Amino acid sequence: MEQLEMKKKVTIMVAVLSVMLFAALNMTIVGTSLPKIVADIGGMEHFNWAFTIYMLASSITAILVGKLSDIYGRKPFILIGIIIFVIGSLLCGFSATIVQLIIFRGIQGFGGGMIMSTALTTVGDLFSPRERGRWQGLMTGVFGVSSLFGPTLGGVIVDNMDWSWVFWVFLPVGVIAFFMILKLYPKTVQRNKEKIDYFGSFVLSIFIFLLLIGFSWAGTEYAWTSLEIITIFLVSLVALGIFILIELKVESPVVPLHLFKNKIVSLSNSIAFLSGAGMFGVIMYVPFYVQGVLGRTATTSGLVEMVMTLALVAASALSGQLITKTGKYKKIALVGFALMATGFFLNSTLAADASLVTLVIHLLITGVGLGLTMPIFTLTVQNAVEHKYLGVATATSQLSRQIGGTVGVAVLGYVMSSKMTNDLVGATMPELPSEQVEQLQSPELLMDPDLVTSVQETLPVETHSAFEQVISMMREALNVGLTTVFFVSGVVIVVAFLLTLLLNEIELRTSNEPEKVDKNNL
Repeated sequence: MEQLEMKKKVTIMVAVLSVMLFAALNMTIVGTSLPKIVADIGGMEHFNWAFTIYMLASSITAILVGKLSDIYGRKPFILIGIIIFVIGSLLCGFSATIVQLIIFRGIQGFGGGMIMSTALTTVGDLFSPRERGRWQGLMTGVFGVSSLFGPTLGGVIVDNMDWSWVFWVFLPVGVIAFFMILKLYPKTVQRNKEKIDYFGSFVLSIFIFLLLIGFSWAGTEYAWTSLEIITIFLVSLVALGIFILIELKVESPVVPLHLFKNKIVSLSNSIAFLSGAGMFGVIMYVPFYVQGVLGRTATTSGLVEMVMTLALVAASALSGQLITKTGKYKKIALVGFALMATGFFLNSTLAADASLVTLVIHLLITGVGLGLTMPIFTLTVQNAVEHKYLGVATATSQLSRQIGGTVGVAVLGYVMSSKMTNDLVGATMPELPSEQVEQLQSPELLMDPDLVTSVQETLPVETHSAFEQVISMMREALNVGLTTVFFVSGVVIVVAFLLTLLLNEIELRTSNEPEKVDKNNL
């Protein structure tokens, strides 16, 4: 595919980017829509599973398809992924119960994992590592654009139309992209038939499933030290051990372990993991600060994060262009991580009454840093392996970032809640009915101004002053928790910076031909 004329390459990439935008928008649009969907079909106690099942399915599929696409080519898997994703989206719109929605979101996840894995690898098939920078930057921009418009569009749809259109509105984009890829994407020559590592794939799926479930439930469904969570983690470690033994013995492992002997691959995936973990320090918890601490609306929170997203998209495009032009990436990554860490540490100094302007400046710095680094570490992995391992190597990078994000959300959530609790221990609370005080101690509830107002209206007028003192104390405690989260996120990014210093910057290849690969790095 590298030998195709540039016009056809660009046309294929337009189709691939359309598919990625289709999948990414369907992921981000659900966030603001799900509360109203659940209000209609019920099942609030299973609310989080609509997100969790998608993450699980897409993570497992991505790593398995990475290997299979190396053998059979990308085209069949990206087409199958689109079909599965479209079917899942269509069925989601017909969900009558929360169980149906969860099942159909799982189907979406299987398709989404195929799409993302093959789309990222397609760039490697079409372009040499030296040329990939600008396209990796554009792909990062696609995720940024989806994060920018998806949540807002989801809110508009559920406010003005039937919620089913949240899942249906982008179906024509998926159908058009399917036919574009069917017609334009060349059929790749299959490698010699290899035995598929079914047992290894099954055990790997169990490991990923248990690991992600463990971190998703820890601190929410169960305590970190509960028997359930400890058992899940222990079983996941056993599954990992069995998987390693299998991969060392089979003829065609689903994840060739020798790839991790390559220091560039190991370091890049470790950095991607840390980057994913730290990144959620801002994506997940800035809305808690804007709404829970400052008491602003969800719309204001969205506008504040929009500034960061715009900075991310612009910096990502710039990063890609610079990499393609210069062939260098290490200094760009170091500058990006330095800016990210600076933004996080600045956020860790925020007071409970800080101005939005101050926060926006901090987020601009963070967004630029995030955008500079995001296209890089998939590229470094791809550049360090032979082309025949491109799919599985790309999938390991994608999975590392996803697992990092999951672990980051769980750990940072625990940091926030524990710091908030510690800050309130020993504090002298004004006299109020105990059920109201307990109700307000949840950071999620502080983010709902209408709920706070409704609770206040249930109290006698003479207690309103005391109630406002409680709210102020809760917001101050939440601020303590959040600034600690930002500080820990900054430390994580500093570790990523230090690991990047250890990364050996090898020249970006100008060809995908196997003989052009630097054997010293394999």
